[in-house]
Parts: sequence; structure tokens; C-alpha cells
Amino acid sequence: MQALLGIDIGTSGCKALLIGTDGAVIAADTATYPLSQPHPGWTEQDPELWVTGARKAVAGALARAPGVEILCIGLSGQMHGLTPLDAGHRVLRPAILWNDQRNGPECAALTEAMGGVEGLLSLTNNRMLVGYTGGKILWMRNHEPDLFARMALMLNPKDYLRLRLTGEVASEVSDASGTGLFDVRARRWATGLIELAGIDPDILPPVFESQVVTGRVSARGAALFGLPEGVPVAGGGGDSVIQTIGSGVIAPGELQTTIGTAGILAAALDAPQENPDGRLQVFCNVAPNKWHCMGVSLNAGGAMSWFRETFCRGADGAALSFEAIVAEAAASPPGARGLLFLPYLNGERCPHPDTEARGAFVGLTARHGRGDVARALMEGVVHAFADMHALMRPMGIDGHIVKASGGGARAPLWRQMQADLFDCDVVTTEGAAEGAAFGAALVAGMAVGVWPDAGAAAARCRALTRESPEPGAVRLYARAHPIYRSLYPLLRDSFAALGDPVLDH
Repeated sequence: MQALLGIDIGTSGCKALLIGTDGAVIAADTATYPLSQPHPGWTEQDPELWVTGARKAVAGALARAPGVEILCIGLSGQMHGLTPLDAGHRVLRPAILWNDQRNGPECAALTEAMGGVEGLLSLTNNRMLVGYTGGKILWMRNHEPDLFARMALMLNPKDYLRLRLTGEVASEVSDASGTGLFDVRARRWATGLIELAGIDPDILPPVFESQVVTGRVSARGAALFGLPEGVPVAGGGGDSVIQTIGSGVIAPGELQTTIGTAGILAAALDAPQENPDGRLQVFCNVAPNKWHCMGVSLNAGGAMSWFRETFCRGADGAALSFEAIVAEAAASPPGARGLLFLPYLNGERCPHPDTEARGAFVGLTARHGRGDVARALMEGVVHAFADMHALMRPMGIDGHIVKASGGGARAPLWRQMQADLFDCDVVTTEGAAEGAAFGAALVAGMAVGVWPDAGAAAARCRALTRESPEPGAVRLYARAHPIYRSLYPLLRDSFAALGDPVLDH
């Protein structure tokens, strides 16, 4: 049996997925690993954990599909991570991950040096957000000068795995977009910005289109990962981008929502639309001649996890299951009896790039129970999606259908909330539950001609479930959403004041 292998280097684990040439899932396996938080706001990971996780996940998937012939390997991974290597390709320090918050001063200084946000947007069409790789490079220069002087190469996580698989140094356009150092309009490094920032361009890898074969499994990679030598490895894609094709989102007007730790609203573009104020992220798509627009909320499923661990414990002290909490939320009516939740528990990125933003329940009364609070929390995540979509509408992204993915999409209630707030059908698609690994496998198929283009690959994503809007709930949310949108501007100064070290210690 012929198959395509997708490997996704996630924040908490690696997933390996085998699909057939018809797009059907054959086998999958996941290996988990920890992350490190050595200081408040820091998140790091030893890249060797990714290699060990990939070895275990690939072995597990292959064990479930004996005799399979792998045609091509596609790679995906958490974006924005800095993996610094010396001239011998040895890791210099733990990788600094996408959700690390330490490089705020560097991002601000770079933005000022470029003439402000407008100047930066003219070069990349994106802000230099806290968490982007460019700010991390500058942080190393400022705070770890000895290590920085030894850095000969920087790679994103999936590209480090490529190096270990093939011995080749390469990246691709979607992950490069997330460094903040990439000219997404021209699909190449923003050389002017890189030079003005004082970054040696030689530390940046060559960049290819996502479906291009960027190497083949080397003898060393074959021995390490238990894969046949010579199997081609495609460019792949950053997880937030590649999972859109894994949901079948490739045509403008289709929206994808992802409720994982973070919340992502994404759409495909036929042209690199201008990005006013840089509050959205406009990246290169994994499909050639297409682009990717997304907004990222830092708090989605993560907010539910916080609520579960903090407030939802049974008599035995154990946290209630996700399903039990959703059942309590379902018993509360749409609108949660007049309760709204701002899901800014860890600051926010879109539509409000504000590290000092805080979560808030507004409208809380003595008549509200835990189910109402749970429902308000879930609705708050969806309100955040709709808040992002308001920024996308001027780009012509109308959102006539939503394709839901991520762990939160398992809950019909969360899907129904999206149908009601967006006033359109919400579907889940075959393969989307497998996450970015499925998209990586589809791109691998594009690389070796299994599918002639991204549209044909996306057509493999058949609908599994469908929720349609309920008129009464649509009307209710249409009244509630403007109230939700008014709250952040009213509370922004208060959030900043509450972050005073005297109060927040």
C-alpha cells in the first residue's frame, strides 16, 4: 500500500500520520514531551525532545501499517520558534517557543527603528509581534551575546527536524512568514529589514515553496527514524497555516476556526491583501500563488483548561471532564443569562495586540451558576473569532462557511455557537481532527504529484458534521456581540493599571 507521511512537531507532542493516495487516514501515533518555563513569560524546549518524539510517533504509526510504501514525507510544526545552531549544526540553547513573551522590548525597538508600524508593514505586511522569531534573535543578541556570536544558523522547529532527517538546511514560505523577517508579498526574505536590524542574513535558511521537495531521507536519518533512505521530504508548512488545507480551506470566503490552546481564525487569499494596522497576520499560503490571512487569540481551549482546573472539581478533588463541563454549559441558554467573558487570560494578540490585556467576566450576578459561567467562557472564545472577522471583512473575506477544527471542535455546542454567531453553516471535515499532520501529508502528496494542485488536495477533506444557525440565537448574538466589542476599549487602561508591579505581585 502506498502512503504519504505527515509529521507535526507540536508544542506538547509530535504526531505522525499516514494517509493513502485517496486521502484516507491509514494510521497515526502521537508522542508527548514537556516544555520548560524557567522564568515568568518564558517558554523553551530542548529540540532533542522533538527528535525523540518524532522517532516514537513514526515508529508507532508504521507499526500500525506494516508493509506500507512511503511516497513522500511532509513536515509541519509550531511556528515562530528560534532554534539556534552553531557552524557544526549543534544546538546552542533550548529553543525559544512561539508563546514566549520575553522579547517585547526588542520588538518595540525594531518597530521604532523601521519608522513605526507603518514602516514595518511596508516591508513585511506584518507587525513584529512578541513571539515572532525576529524579536527572539535580537533578544539573544542583547542578552546572550556569547551564544549569539556562535550562532551560524537559525531554524524553526519543523526545519530542525528536516535537518536531522535529510541533512539539508531549508525552510518554506509559510514558516518563514512567521519570523517577521519575510516579505510575504514577494515571497522572499525582507533583506532591507534584516540589514537594518543588524541580523546577518547568512543565519537564515534558504526558503522554498511548501510543496517543493527540499531533501531526501539520508542514511543517518533512515537509521535514526526507521524510514527508508531516499524518501523525498517536502517543504511542508507552519502548523497554523498548513492545517487550513487540512480542513479543505483553500478558496476565498471559506473560514477555518481552530480551538486548541490558542484560537485561530484563518482564510485563504488569492492576493497578499494590505494589512491595515497589522492586527491580522498575512502570510504565504502552502499553496503557490495564494496567501493566508489569520487572527490568533492566545486564549481559547487554554481558557477552558484554566476554568476546568481551577473551578470544576468533583467531591473527590478530580477535575471534571471536558464533556461534563460542556454539558453544564449546554443547560444555560444562549447568551448565558447576560454574562460575557473576555478571554484575555495571557494577554492578547488579535484583534488587540496587548500583552497587558486581562480576562474578565462582565455581567456576573448572584443568579449565575457554574454552567452559565462555562457557557459564557465558550461564547467568549467565539466572540473573539467574530471580533477578528470584523478585521477581515474589508479584505473581502465574507465567511459563507466555517470549517471547525482543533480539540474544541469535538463539542457540538462550540460548533453551534459558531454557526449562530457567524450566521452560517459550520462543518467539520475528514482529516481535520488529525491537525496539522494531515495538512503536511496532503502537501507531501502535492510534492510528488498525487494531487496536481492544492485545490485537488483540499477536495480530499469531505464534510463529516454540519451545524446550521438557529434564528433565535442568531438574533441574540447579534445584540450581544457589539456589547462584547465595546468592553476592551473601556477596560484597556484598567488592565494596564492592574499590571502595576505593586498590585500584581
